[in-house]
Amino acid sequence: MQEFFQNINYMHILYAFLVGGAICIIGQILIDKTKLTPARILVIFVTLGAILGGLGIYQYLVDFAGAGATVPLTGFGYNLAKGAKEAVDQYGLVGAFIGGTKAAAGGIAAAIFFGYIASLISKPKMKKQ
Repeated sequence: MQEFFQNINYMHILYAFLVGGAICIIGQILIDKTKLTPARILVIFVTLGAILGGLGIYQYLVDFAGAGATVPLTGFGYNLAKGAKEAVDQYGLVGAFIGGTKAAAGGIAAAIFFGYIASLISKPKMKKQ
């Protein structure tokens, strides 16, 4: 057990926490200070992650922060773009349609499952315009 804790790079944990936290802070500011609904903010984050992933820019953030960059919604968009790019290289144009979904299938399944569980135990409210 002691050997396990000796092999942990605590700076990577700090970077993941800071980057993931910064992404969450941006989302919270958008919720609090704008009239954007959470659904629109979700779409903005996923789209931004896909665009930055497609351009190869998001990879630098993933290399720096690891899970701090891949777990938030922007990381989901990045994963979609990365899967599509890899599938295009392997299958051609058809890969653009199947690659993103295949790469993100686990995240999609988890989102559906936990979203359903959350809908059973909560009472959602609409944001006042």
